[in-house]
Amino acid sequence: MPPLLTSMSTSYWPPLLARARARVSAGELPPFLPKEVERIKDRELVELAKRIERVPVKIDSVKSPIMSSCIKPVCQSSNGAVVLLHGFDSSCLEWRYTYPLLEEAGVETWAVDILGWGFSNLETLPPCDVSTKREHLYQLWKSHIKKPVVLVGASLGAAVAIDFAAKYPEAVSKLVFIGACVYAKGTGNMTKLPKFIPYAGVNVLKILPLRMYATKLAFYKVPKGSLLDFTRVGQLHCHLPWWEDATVCFMTNGGYNVVNLIKQVKHKTLIIWGEDDRIINKEFATELSGNNMQKLCKDIQDSELCLVPNCGHIPHVEKPEKVTELILSFLARDNVISEQLRRFSVFF
Repeated sequence: MPPLLTSMSTSYWPPLLARARARVSAGELPPFLPKEVERIKDRELVELAKRIERVPVKIDSVKSPIMSSCIKPVCQSSNGAVVLLHGFDSSCLEWRYTYPLLEEAGVETWAVDILGWGFSNLETLPPCDVSTKREHLYQLWKSHIKKPVVLVGASLGAAVAIDFAAKYPEAVSKLVFIGACVYAKGTGNMTKLPKFIPYAGVNVLKILPLRMYATKLAFYKVPKGSLLDFTRVGQLHCHLPWWEDATVCFMTNGGYNVVNLIKQVKHKTLIIWGEDDRIINKEFATELSGNNMQKLCKDIQDSELCLVPNCGHIPHVEKPEKVTELILSFLARDNVISEQLRRFSVFF
């Protein structure tokens, strides 16, 4: 059975968190963000949003490069990098609390928007099916990152990471999954439905009360007074004019089905899970929190599991200090990171 990580000291984190959150980014919000960003009060969100850039990414199905949104590191190194992948129908802003902590620790960190979601310019409306999402991520990596990376996938982002690592194993050094949604077999019968039905379903995703309910469900405990703000963050990219078409394209083309790829994963993998996750299938969640050999850990032989107590489906939002601590400890092994970061990790 893979090791279960449960007790690591967090005494060092309060001053680190204070330093990271004290950093104020220069400049203004990028003009391509929806105007609704001005209604969000979360300071960490606003500061990270100021750093979103669009970089050119060329894929075969589109003549001109796609101006693709991401958060780039201030400095790049010759060592490995970390790439953060958000979940379904989300954006790079999902990492607003974890990104600054990784950066403060000296890690070259990228937070990228998966094609079809986030804040890329999709006026040309490229295909947003799984194969195009994979090609887009690969070309972004090849053009701008150019070194093996630790892929960190949250929820459906874990399926994106598995799909990518299976196709391009040389581009990946390690994997980290957070609340991994990897056993769903795509979008099922939606591929056979008349187009107006998925469009109606996708439009429901924009409804504020539904988003609020989903946000509340994702947390073990939503910080007081933050539910509306958190909901607006998750909804922000939906205000872009191509979001609806891009999401329907993904849904009607089958979505992610990586079940048969999971056992092909040979990379060392850290699996992080909130003990009180209410999003992932209940039977699977119960299996994870029990004493039996967990399915995902069993399918990925070189893996280790950490259960985060008093935490829901998005530990990187709810418990960013703990998640960062676990990732740094995982990175500090096998020369994945620089000696500078290795010295930093002794605090843990």
